[in-house]
Amino acid sequence: MPCGRSFAAYLLIPMDDAQKNHLKAYGVAYWALEREVEVTWLLNYRGGTFMMKYADAIERECRLRGVSCESIADGQSSSILSYIADPAVNMDAVKLQKAPRIAVYSPKNKLPWDDAVTLVLTYAEIPYDVVYDEEVIGGVLPTYDWLHLHHEDFTGQYGKFWGSYRNQQWYVEDVRAQEAMAHKLGYSKVSLLKLGVVHKIRDFVMGGGFLFAMCSAPDSYDVALAAENVDICDVMFDGDPMQPDAQSQLDFSKTFAFKDFRISTNPAEYEISTIDIDGRAHQRAVNEKTDFFTLFEFSAKWDWIPTMLTQNHTRIVHGFMGQTTAFRKETVKTSALILGENKELAEVRYLHGEFGKGTWTFLGGHDPEDYRHFVGDPPTDLNLYPNSPGYRLILNNILFPAAKKEKHKT
Repeated sequence: MPCGRSFAAYLLIPMDDAQKNHLKAYGVAYWALEREVEVTWLLNYRGGTFMMKYADAIERECRLRGVSCESIADGQSSSILSYIADPAVNMDAVKLQKAPRIAVYSPKNKLPWDDAVTLVLTYAEIPYDVVYDEEVIGGVLPTYDWLHLHHEDFTGQYGKFWGSYRNQQWYVEDVRAQEAMAHKLGYSKVSLLKLGVVHKIRDFVMGGGFLFAMCSAPDSYDVALAAENVDICDVMFDGDPMQPDAQSQLDFSKTFAFKDFRISTNPAEYEISTIDIDGRAHQRAVNEKTDFFTLFEFSAKWDWIPTMLTQNHTRIVHGFMGQTTAFRKETVKTSALILGENKELAEVRYLHGEFGKGTWTFLGGHDPEDYRHFVGDPPTDLNLYPNSPGYRLILNNILFPAAKKEKHKT
């Protein structure tokens, strides 16, 4: 509904079913933060509604972007905050105070797939910088607050595409480009370059950075950490055979999220490890119509970080596949916090944890609105999915670094 100006003191951007465009609503919140407008995120109130001081410019921006907003008087704002503060109500208010600086780790050469995070950032009109190996090794990460890892293979096995795509021009060019970059930066192998990148990312998180990864990035990142001093790449990937006892030499104490997994030693297998539940069996007991996962409900007043990361207008989210679709529950460390899962299938879809002063969040699947995105498929048109619950999970993570918990006045 349009925002009325009469007696308006505050502006609400509802995030329940009244919102016409949930995804662009995050963009308006970010736009306000860029202009040093404090935004209050009302956790579990109408799907995670945003509230801020009323301004004509913000109302106009909502109208331009097709985002639903409501103007309210000062007394209404106080009533909402008083209601949220009630100990019996599972809600809370979190202040968003500064627009986070965002980096996306993504290759500069064109590959035949798209990335859900860059798609939704562009759609929501949230600015970001693209960085890749040269920038990361050069030490750029500490200048950012938030880092997303593109569909990537941090083990140096080129996404395990060798079996099906090794003669495709894009694959040949990707191998050439990555080998050239490794040599330029002083590494003898791509796997060693990627390990250097993994260490830089680990240090970024340890120092207080926020990491978000999807699809093959989460498990390949942890596999690379576990295999830090082990050659797990076969001859077609790095020019020499893999270490015969590689599996027994993995060190799970170094990983963020996963443990007790087995690496894939078949170079033709489109799989990195047994972390992915859609791996060795090549089948799941669901299909596109029946594939769902449930978001956990946390105590907003005590567990405000996981509550923030699971804000949505529904607790049930349609599943979506990827090179890594879901995480096998027995490979998830007890220190990791499960945010979303399919309990019947023992599939973990959404994970969060702390490392040093920072945090990491892992989400399975490639594209929340393209159930089975194949190599070469066109990018998803988000104009068709402005209320996507799956894409909302990504955008929750975008605003997470801006949050500061304060006890609101009653």
